[in-house]
Amino acid sequence: MQTPLLKIVSNEPIVAKKPAVDPSTLVHKDLLGGEFWQRIPAYKDVTEAQFLDHNWQSKNSITNVAKLLKALEGLVSKEFIADADEGFKRAPMSVRVSPYLLSLIDWQEPYGDPLRTQFVPLQSRLLADHPKLHLDSLHEQEDAPVPGLTHRYADKALFLPLDTCPVYCRFCTRSYAVGIDTEEVEKVSLKASDERWQRAFQYIASRPELEDIVISGGDAYNLRAQQLSDIGEALLAMPNVRRMRFATKGPAVMPQKILTDDAWTDALTRIVEKGRKLHKEVVLHTHFNHPREITAITQAAMDKLCERGIVVRNQSVLQRNVNDSVETMQLLVKRLGYVNVHPYYVYVHDLVSGVEDLRTSVDTALYIEKHVRGSTAGFNTPVFVVDAPGGGGKRDAHSYEYYDRETGISVYTAPSVKPGQSFLYYDPLHQLSTATQRRWMDPAEQEIMVQSALAKAKERAR
Repeated sequence: MQTPLLKIVSNEPIVAKKPAVDPSTLVHKDLLGGEFWQRIPAYKDVTEAQFLDHNWQSKNSITNVAKLLKALEGLVSKEFIADADEGFKRAPMSVRVSPYLLSLIDWQEPYGDPLRTQFVPLQSRLLADHPKLHLDSLHEQEDAPVPGLTHRYADKALFLPLDTCPVYCRFCTRSYAVGIDTEEVEKVSLKASDERWQRAFQYIASRPELEDIVISGGDAYNLRAQQLSDIGEALLAMPNVRRMRFATKGPAVMPQKILTDDAWTDALTRIVEKGRKLHKEVVLHTHFNHPREITAITQAAMDKLCERGIVVRNQSVLQRNVNDSVETMQLLVKRLGYVNVHPYYVYVHDLVSGVEDLRTSVDTALYIEKHVRGSTAGFNTPVFVVDAPGGGGKRDAHSYEYYDRETGISVYTAPSVKPGQSFLYYDPLHQLSTATQRRWMDPAEQEIMVQSALAKAKERAR
Protein backbone atom coordinates (compact mmCIF):
# COMPACT_ATOMS: atom_id res chain seq x y z
CA MET A 1 0.00 0.00 0.00
CA GLN A 2 1.39 3.42 -1.02
CA THR A 3 1.84 6.12 1.60
CA PRO A 4 -0.18 9.23 0.65
CA LEU A 5 1.91 12.29 -0.16
CA LEU A 6 -0.21 14.44 2.14
CA LYS A 7 -1.01 12.91 5.46
CA ILE A 8 -3.53 14.71 7.68
CA VAL A 9 -2.06 14.85 11.18
CA SER A 10 -4.51 17.28 12.76
CA ASN A 11 -8.04 18.50 12.32
CA GLU A 12 -7.05 21.95 13.56
CA PRO A 13 -7.54 24.66 10.88
CA ILE A 14 -4.42 26.31 9.45
CA VAL A 15 -4.17 29.93 10.47
CA ALA A 16 -2.75 32.00 7.61
CA LYS A 17 0.02 34.44 8.54
CA LYS A 18 -0.46 36.37 5.33
CA PRO A 19 -3.62 37.58 3.56
CA ALA A 20 -4.81 35.71 0.49
CA VAL A 21 -2.62 36.46 -2.52
CA ASP A 22 -3.70 39.25 -4.83
CA PRO A 23 -4.13 37.64 -8.30
CA SER A 24 -2.50 40.69 -9.88
CA THR A 25 0.80 39.71 -8.24
CA LEU A 26 0.83 36.49 -10.29
CA VAL A 27 0.73 38.23 -13.66
CA HIS A 28 4.29 37.05 -14.34
CA LYS A 29 2.79 33.64 -15.13
CA ASP A 30 0.54 35.03 -17.87
CA LEU A 31 2.57 34.52 -21.04
CA LEU A 32 1.42 35.63 -24.47
CA GLY A 33 0.37 32.66 -26.59
CA GLY A 34 -1.76 31.81 -29.60
CA GLU A 35 -1.22 33.16 -33.10
CA PHE A 36 -0.44 36.71 -31.96
CA TRP A 37 1.72 37.42 -35.02
CA GLN A 38 -1.35 37.36 -37.26
CA ARG A 39 -2.25 40.82 -35.91
CA ILE A 40 0.45 42.12 -38.29
CA PRO A 41 -0.99 42.43 -41.82
CA ALA A 42 2.20 41.04 -43.38
CA TYR A 43 1.88 37.88 -41.23
CA LYS A 44 -1.91 37.37 -41.22
CA ASP A 45 -1.64 34.16 -43.27
CA VAL A 46 1.47 32.77 -41.55
CA THR A 47 0.81 29.42 -39.91
CA GLU A 48 2.16 28.33 -36.53
CA ALA A 49 4.51 25.85 -38.23
CA GLN A 50 5.96 28.63 -40.37
CA PHE A 51 6.28 31.08 -37.49
CA LEU A 52 8.09 28.53 -35.31
CA ASP A 53 10.58 27.72 -38.08
CA HIS A 54 13.88 29.48 -37.40
CA ASN A 55 14.67 29.44 -41.13
CA TRP A 56 11.45 31.34 -41.85
CA GLN A 57 12.27 33.83 -39.09
CA SER A 58 15.77 34.43 -40.48
CA LYS A 59 14.66 34.63 -44.11
CA ASN A 60 11.91 37.12 -43.29
CA SER A 61 13.93 39.29 -40.91
CA ILE A 62 13.92 42.89 -42.09
CA THR A 63 17.40 44.12 -42.91
CA ASN A 64 16.95 47.60 -44.34
CA VAL A 65 15.03 50.72 -43.45
CA ALA A 66 12.89 50.78 -46.60
CA LYS A 67 11.57 47.24 -45.98
CA LEU A 68 10.90 47.96 -42.34
CA LEU A 69 8.94 51.09 -43.09
CA LYS A 70 7.02 49.29 -45.84
CA ALA A 71 6.06 46.55 -43.38
CA LEU A 72 4.60 49.22 -41.12
CA GLU A 73 2.31 50.68 -43.78
CA GLY A 74 -1.28 50.47 -42.57
CA LEU A 75 -0.11 49.94 -38.99
CA VAL A 76 1.19 53.42 -38.19
CA SER A 77 0.73 56.96 -39.43
CA LYS A 78 2.75 58.52 -42.25
CA GLU A 79 4.16 60.91 -39.66
CA PHE A 80 5.54 58.00 -37.64
CA ILE A 81 7.15 56.46 -40.73
CA ALA A 82 8.79 59.79 -41.60
CA ASP A 83 9.95 60.13 -37.99
CA ALA A 84 11.52 56.66 -38.06
CA ASP A 85 13.12 57.26 -41.46
CA GLU A 86 14.92 60.33 -40.12
CA GLY A 87 15.76 58.50 -36.90
CA PHE A 88 17.59 55.72 -38.73
CA LYS A 89 19.73 58.29 -40.57
CA ARG A 90 21.23 59.27 -37.21
CA ALA A 91 21.47 55.76 -35.78
CA PRO A 92 24.84 54.10 -35.03
CA MET A 93 23.32 50.65 -35.65
CA SER A 94 22.07 49.15 -38.90
CA VAL A 95 18.63 47.51 -39.19
CA ARG A 96 17.73 43.91 -38.46
CA VAL A 97 14.36 43.01 -36.92
CA SER A 98 12.87 39.51 -36.74
CA PRO A 99 9.18 38.88 -37.52
CA TYR A 100 8.80 37.56 -33.96
CA LEU A 101 10.05 40.83 -32.50
CA LEU A 102 8.02 42.95 -34.89
CA SER A 103 4.86 41.08 -33.86
CA LEU A 104 5.45 41.81 -30.15
CA ILE A 105 5.40 45.58 -30.62
CA ASP A 106 2.11 47.34 -29.91
CA TRP A 107 1.67 49.26 -33.17
CA GLN A 108 -1.49 50.90 -31.82
CA GLU A 109 0.78 52.88 -29.47
CA PRO A 110 4.15 52.87 -31.28
CA TYR A 111 5.56 56.02 -29.71
CA GLY A 112 5.28 54.65 -26.18
CA ASP A 113 5.97 50.98 -26.86
CA PRO A 114 9.05 49.75 -24.93
CA LEU A 115 10.04 47.20 -27.57
CA ARG A 116 9.79 49.70 -30.43
CA THR A 117 11.90 52.06 -28.34
CA GLN A 118 14.77 49.56 -28.28
CA PHE A 119 14.90 48.83 -32.00
CA VAL A 120 13.31 51.62 -34.04
CA PRO A 121 14.79 55.11 -33.46
CA LEU A 122 12.62 58.19 -33.89
CA GLN A 123 14.09 61.53 -34.87
CA SER A 124 11.62 63.32 -32.59
CA ARG A 125 12.91 61.45 -29.51
CA LEU A 126 16.67 61.68 -30.12
CA LEU A 127 18.86 63.80 -27.86
CA ALA A 128 22.38 65.12 -28.28
CA ASP A 129 25.15 62.86 -27.00
CA HIS A 130 26.79 63.66 -23.70
CA PRO A 131 30.00 65.67 -24.35
CA LYS A 132 32.08 63.01 -22.55
CA LEU A 133 30.79 60.16 -24.70
CA HIS A 134 33.15 58.09 -26.90
CA LEU A 135 32.18 55.44 -29.47
CA ASP A 136 34.07 52.65 -27.65
CA SER A 137 33.35 54.02 -24.18
CA LEU A 138 34.41 50.80 -22.43
CA HIS A 139 37.81 50.78 -24.18
CA GLU A 140 37.37 47.17 -25.30
CA GLN A 141 39.79 47.66 -28.18
CA GLU A 142 42.43 49.22 -25.93
CA ASP A 143 42.32 46.13 -23.73
CA ALA A 144 42.56 43.75 -26.71
CA PRO A 145 45.93 41.92 -27.08
CA VAL A 146 44.68 40.47 -30.38
CA PRO A 147 41.72 41.64 -32.50
CA GLY A 148 38.39 40.53 -31.04
CA LEU A 149 39.71 39.41 -27.65
CA THR A 150 39.45 41.73 -24.65
CA HIS A 151 41.51 40.78 -21.58
CA ARG A 152 40.59 43.18 -18.79
CA TYR A 153 39.84 41.15 -15.67
CA ALA A 154 42.64 38.98 -14.27
CA ASP A 155 41.02 35.60 -14.97
CA LYS A 156 38.45 36.42 -17.66
CA ALA A 157 38.53 37.30 -21.36
CA LEU A 158 35.84 38.38 -23.81
CA PHE A 159 36.05 36.63 -27.19
CA LEU A 160 34.24 38.21 -30.15
CA PRO A 161 34.26 35.56 -32.92
CA LEU A 162 31.93 37.50 -35.26
CA ASP A 163 30.23 40.87 -35.69
CA THR A 164 26.63 40.00 -36.61
CA CYS A 165 23.46 39.39 -34.56
CA PRO A 166 19.94 38.03 -35.16
CA VAL A 167 18.67 41.59 -34.52
CA TYR A 168 20.41 44.92 -33.98
CA CYS A 169 19.64 46.79 -30.76
CA ARG A 170 19.81 50.59 -30.76
CA PHE A 171 21.67 50.63 -27.46
CA CYS A 172 24.45 48.16 -28.39
CA THR A 173 27.63 49.02 -26.50
CA ARG A 174 29.59 47.42 -29.34
CA SER A 175 28.16 49.68 -32.04
CA TYR A 176 31.76 50.42 -33.06
CA ALA A 177 31.92 46.93 -34.64
CA VAL A 178 28.53 45.17 -34.79
CA GLY A 179 26.56 45.19 -38.05
CA ILE A 180 27.26 47.04 -41.26
CA ASP A 181 28.40 50.65 -41.61
CA THR A 182 25.77 53.34 -41.08
CA GLU A 183 25.66 57.01 -42.05
CA GLU A 184 27.02 57.77 -38.57
CA VAL A 185 29.56 54.98 -37.92
CA GLU A 186 32.21 53.18 -39.98
CA LYS A 187 32.58 49.83 -38.22
CA VAL A 188 35.69 48.03 -37.02
CA SER A 189 35.72 44.66 -38.81
CA LEU A 190 35.45 41.57 -36.59
CA LYS A 191 34.19 39.13 -39.20
CA ALA A 192 34.39 35.40 -38.51
CA SER A 193 37.91 34.30 -39.44
CA ASP A 194 39.72 31.07 -38.61
CA GLU A 195 43.05 32.89 -38.63
CA ARG A 196 41.80 35.55 -36.17
CA TRP A 197 40.22 32.86 -33.99
CA GLN A 198 43.47 30.89 -33.83
CA ARG A 199 45.35 33.98 -32.65
CA ALA A 200 42.76 34.42 -29.89
CA PHE A 201 43.03 30.74 -28.88
CA GLN A 202 46.83 30.94 -28.81
CA TYR A 203 46.66 33.94 -26.50
CA ILE A 204 44.13 32.29 -24.16
CA ALA A 205 46.20 29.10 -23.98
CA SER A 206 49.35 31.11 -23.23
CA ARG A 207 47.79 32.81 -20.18
CA PRO A 208 47.39 30.31 -17.31
CA GLU A 209 45.40 32.87 -15.28
CA LEU A 210 42.57 32.89 -17.85
CA GLU A 211 39.87 30.56 -16.49
CA ASP A 212 36.66 32.24 -17.68
CA ILE A 213 35.87 32.94 -21.35
CA VAL A 214 32.81 34.81 -22.63
CA ILE A 215 31.95 34.04 -26.28
CA SER A 216 29.92 36.96 -27.55
CA GLY A 217 30.18 39.12 -30.65
CA GLY A 218 28.06 40.00 -32.39
CA ASP A 219 26.08 37.08 -31.13
CA ALA A 220 26.77 33.38 -30.57
CA TYR A 221 23.33 32.68 -32.10
CA ASN A 222 24.81 33.57 -35.48
CA LEU A 223 27.56 30.97 -35.24
CA ARG A 224 26.91 27.89 -37.33
CA ALA A 225 26.56 24.65 -35.37
CA GLN A 226 30.02 23.49 -36.47
CA GLN A 227 31.55 26.83 -35.50
CA LEU A 228 29.90 26.61 -32.08
CA SER A 229 31.36 23.14 -31.66
CA ASP A 230 34.82 24.17 -32.87
CA ILE A 231 35.03 27.09 -30.43
CA GLY A 232 33.70 25.03 -27.53
CA GLU A 233 36.04 22.11 -28.22
CA ALA A 234 39.07 24.38 -28.58
CA LEU A 235 38.41 26.10 -25.27
CA LEU A 236 37.51 22.93 -23.36
CA ALA A 237 40.81 21.41 -24.50
CA MET A 238 42.75 24.13 -22.66
CA PRO A 239 43.59 23.03 -19.09
CA ASN A 240 43.41 26.61 -17.80
CA VAL A 241 39.84 27.28 -19.03
CA ARG A 242 37.34 26.31 -16.33
CA ARG A 243 34.25 28.30 -17.29
CA MET A 244 32.69 29.27 -20.58
CA ARG A 245 29.65 31.44 -21.39
CA PHE A 246 27.99 31.68 -24.79
CA ALA A 247 26.31 35.10 -24.95
CA THR A 248 23.27 35.70 -27.14
CA LYS A 249 20.30 38.02 -27.52
CA GLY A 250 18.64 35.21 -29.48
CA PRO A 251 16.17 33.77 -26.95
CA ALA A 252 14.60 37.23 -26.55
CA VAL A 253 14.20 37.93 -30.27
CA MET A 254 14.09 34.53 -31.98
CA PRO A 255 13.43 31.68 -29.52
CA GLN A 256 12.35 29.58 -32.49
CA LYS A 257 16.01 28.73 -33.21
CA ILE A 258 16.31 26.73 -30.00
CA LEU A 259 13.12 24.85 -30.86
CA THR A 260 13.73 24.07 -34.53
CA ASP A 261 17.45 24.45 -35.28
CA ASP A 262 18.34 21.02 -33.95
CA ALA A 263 21.93 21.16 -35.19
CA TRP A 264 22.69 24.37 -33.25
CA THR A 265 20.91 23.35 -30.05
CA ASP A 266 22.47 19.88 -30.16
CA ALA A 267 25.93 21.41 -30.65
CA LEU A 268 25.43 23.61 -27.59
CA THR A 269 24.17 20.61 -25.62
CA ARG A 270 27.21 18.51 -26.53
CA ILE A 271 29.60 21.23 -25.39
CA VAL A 272 27.69 21.66 -22.11
CA GLU A 273 27.69 17.89 -21.50
CA LYS A 274 31.38 17.52 -22.38
CA GLY A 275 32.20 20.40 -20.08
CA ARG A 276 30.28 18.72 -17.26
CA LYS A 277 32.26 15.49 -17.74
CA LEU A 278 35.46 17.54 -17.59
CA HIS A 279 34.13 19.31 -14.46
CA LYS A 280 33.96 22.58 -16.36
CA GLU A 281 31.02 24.98 -16.48
CA VAL A 282 29.42 25.90 -19.81
CA VAL A 283 26.34 28.14 -19.66
CA LEU A 284 24.22 30.39 -21.87
CA HIS A 285 23.94 34.12 -21.14
CA THR A 286 21.05 35.98 -22.71
CA HIS A 287 19.46 39.40 -22.78
CA PHE A 288 15.79 40.13 -21.97
CA ASN A 289 14.98 43.77 -21.18
CA HIS A 290 11.21 43.83 -20.85
CA PRO A 291 8.63 41.30 -19.57
CA ARG A 292 6.71 41.43 -22.86
CA GLU A 293 9.72 39.86 -24.57
CA ILE A 294 8.92 36.62 -22.72
CA THR A 295 6.13 34.61 -24.36
CA ALA A 296 4.82 31.05 -24.43
CA ILE A 297 7.31 30.42 -27.26
CA THR A 298 10.10 31.65 -24.99
CA GLN A 299 8.96 29.28 -22.27
CA ALA A 300 8.97 26.33 -24.67
CA ALA A 301 12.53 27.16 -25.72
CA MET A 302 13.74 27.61 -22.13
CA ASP A 303 12.01 24.37 -21.12
CA LYS A 304 14.00 22.57 -23.82
CA LEU A 305 17.27 23.98 -22.51
CA CYS A 306 16.25 23.16 -18.93
CA GLU A 307 15.54 19.54 -19.89
CA ARG A 308 19.06 19.35 -21.29
CA GLY A 309 20.61 20.73 -18.14
CA ILE A 310 21.69 24.03 -19.71
CA VAL A 311 21.87 26.92 -17.27
CA VAL A 312 20.63 30.25 -18.67
CA ARG A 313 21.42 33.63 -17.08
CA ASN A 314 20.15 37.06 -18.08
CA GLN A 315 21.80 40.47 -18.41
CA SER A 316 19.46 43.45 -18.88
CA VAL A 317 20.20 47.06 -19.77
CA LEU A 318 18.37 49.71 -17.78
CA GLN A 319 16.65 51.97 -20.32
CA ARG A 320 14.46 55.03 -20.02
CA ASN A 321 10.82 54.37 -20.95
CA VAL A 322 11.61 50.66 -21.33
CA ASN A 323 12.26 49.16 -17.91
CA ASP A 324 13.13 52.11 -15.65
CA SER A 325 10.23 51.61 -13.25
CA VAL A 326 10.02 49.40 -10.18
CA GLU A 327 6.88 47.67 -11.47
CA THR A 328 8.37 46.75 -14.85
CA MET A 329 11.68 45.54 -13.43
CA GLN A 330 9.98 43.47 -10.74
CA LEU A 331 7.76 41.84 -13.36
CA LEU A 332 10.76 41.17 -15.62
CA VAL A 333 12.71 39.55 -12.80
CA LYS A 334 9.77 37.40 -11.69
CA ARG A 335 8.95 36.33 -15.25
CA LEU A 336 12.56 35.40 -15.95
CA GLY A 337 12.59 33.20 -12.87
CA TYR A 338 9.29 31.62 -13.95
CA VAL A 339 10.85 30.41 -17.24
CA ASN A 340 14.07 29.23 -15.54
CA VAL A 341 16.29 32.13 -16.57
CA HIS A 342 18.42 33.51 -13.73
CA PRO A 343 18.52 37.33 -13.57
CA TYR A 344 22.24 38.10 -13.30
CA TYR A 345 23.00 41.75 -14.11
CA VAL A 346 21.14 44.96 -14.84
CA TYR A 347 23.52 47.41 -16.49
CA VAL A 348 23.19 51.14 -16.05
CA HIS A 349 23.11 52.14 -19.72
CA ASP A 350 26.59 52.61 -21.22
CA LEU A 351 27.53 55.89 -22.83
CA VAL A 352 26.58 54.79 -26.35
CA SER A 353 26.45 57.16 -29.31
CA GLY A 354 23.03 58.11 -30.65
CA VAL A 355 20.88 56.77 -27.80
CA GLU A 356 21.04 59.46 -25.14
CA ASP A 357 17.24 59.28 -24.96
CA LEU A 358 17.55 55.75 -23.52
CA ARG A 359 20.00 56.48 -20.72
CA THR A 360 19.01 56.78 -17.07
CA SER A 361 20.85 58.03 -14.01
CA VAL A 362 22.77 56.01 -11.45
CA ASP A 363 20.23 57.27 -8.92
CA THR A 364 17.44 55.58 -10.92
CA ALA A 365 19.30 52.28 -10.74
CA LEU A 366 19.83 52.58 -7.00
CA TYR A 367 16.13 53.28 -6.41
CA ILE A 368 14.93 50.38 -8.56
CA GLU A 369 17.40 47.88 -7.11
CA LYS A 370 16.27 48.73 -3.57
CA HIS A 371 12.70 47.80 -4.50
CA VAL A 372 13.53 44.73 -6.57
CA ARG A 373 15.63 43.17 -3.83
CA GLY A 374 13.36 41.07 -1.62
CA SER A 375 10.63 40.61 -4.23
CA THR A 376 11.98 37.14 -5.05
CA ALA A 377 14.78 34.78 -4.03
CA GLY A 378 18.27 36.24 -3.76
CA PHE A 379 19.77 33.96 -6.44
CA ASN A 380 17.07 35.28 -8.81
CA THR A 381 17.79 38.92 -7.97
CA PRO A 382 20.07 40.80 -10.39
CA VAL A 383 22.97 43.01 -9.36
CA PHE A 384 22.72 46.54 -10.77
CA VAL A 385 26.10 47.54 -12.18
CA VAL A 386 27.91 50.37 -13.91
CA ASP A 387 30.36 49.15 -16.56
CA ALA A 388 32.88 51.86 -15.81
CA PRO A 389 33.75 53.99 -18.86
CA GLY A 390 37.43 53.79 -19.70
CA GLY A 391 37.76 50.08 -18.99
CA GLY A 392 37.22 49.85 -15.23
CA GLY A 393 34.89 46.91 -15.65
CA LYS A 394 31.62 46.19 -13.89
CA ARG A 395 31.15 47.93 -10.54
CA ASP A 396 28.15 47.60 -8.23
CA ALA A 397 26.14 50.75 -8.94
CA HIS A 398 26.12 51.70 -5.25
CA SER A 399 29.92 51.22 -4.84
CA TYR A 400 30.88 54.67 -6.12
CA GLU A 401 33.59 56.61 -4.31
CA TYR A 402 31.62 59.83 -4.86
CA TYR A 403 28.37 60.73 -6.60
CA ASP A 404 27.33 64.31 -7.32
CA ARG A 405 23.65 64.20 -8.24
CA GLU A 406 23.74 67.85 -9.30
CA THR A 407 26.44 67.45 -11.98
CA GLY A 408 25.55 63.80 -12.65
CA ILE A 409 29.14 62.61 -12.15
CA SER A 410 29.82 59.37 -10.28
CA VAL A 411 33.38 58.24 -9.57
CA TYR A 412 34.32 54.57 -9.35
CA THR A 413 37.55 52.72 -8.68
CA ALA A 414 38.49 49.18 -9.69
CA PRO A 415 41.38 48.13 -7.43
CA SER A 416 41.40 44.53 -8.65
CA VAL A 417 41.16 45.50 -12.32
CA LYS A 418 43.11 48.74 -12.81
CA PRO A 419 44.46 49.82 -9.41
CA GLY A 420 45.12 53.49 -8.80
CA GLN A 421 42.75 54.70 -11.53
CA SER A 422 39.41 56.47 -11.27
CA PHE A 423 36.56 55.96 -13.70
CA LEU A 424 33.76 58.47 -14.25
CA TYR A 425 30.19 57.77 -15.28
CA TYR A 426 27.98 60.66 -16.41
CA ASP A 427 24.22 60.82 -15.92
CA PRO A 428 22.26 61.99 -19.00
CA LEU A 429 22.08 65.76 -19.32
CA HIS A 430 18.31 65.85 -19.82
CA GLN A 431 17.85 64.64 -16.23
CA LEU A 432 19.97 67.47 -14.80
CA SER A 433 18.93 71.03 -13.97
CA THR A 434 18.91 73.65 -16.72
CA ALA A 435 21.76 75.51 -15.04
CA THR A 436 23.91 72.37 -14.92
CA GLN A 437 23.12 71.54 -18.54
CA ARG A 438 24.46 74.98 -19.48
CA ARG A 439 27.66 74.27 -17.54
CA TRP A 440 28.16 71.06 -19.52
CA MET A 441 28.11 73.06 -22.75
CA ASP A 442 31.24 74.96 -21.63
CA PRO A 443 34.51 72.91 -21.84
CA ALA A 444 36.06 74.95 -19.03
CA GLU A 445 33.10 74.23 -16.75
CA GLN A 446 33.24 70.55 -17.70
CA GLU A 447 36.81 70.38 -16.44
CA ILE A 448 35.90 72.16 -13.20
CA MET A 449 33.06 69.68 -12.53
CA VAL A 450 35.23 66.66 -13.32
CA GLN A 451 38.15 67.80 -11.17
CA SER A 452 35.83 68.64 -8.30
CA ALA A 453 34.30 65.15 -8.38
CA LEU A 454 37.73 63.50 -8.50
CA ALA A 455 38.99 65.63 -5.60
CA LYS A 456 35.97 64.78 -3.43
CA ALA A 457 36.31 61.09 -4.27
CA LYS A 458 39.96 61.23 -3.21
CA GLU A 459 39.05 62.96 0.05
CA ARG A 460 36.53 60.26 0.94
CA ALA A 461 39.04 57.51 0.16
CA ARG A 462 41.42 58.74 2.86
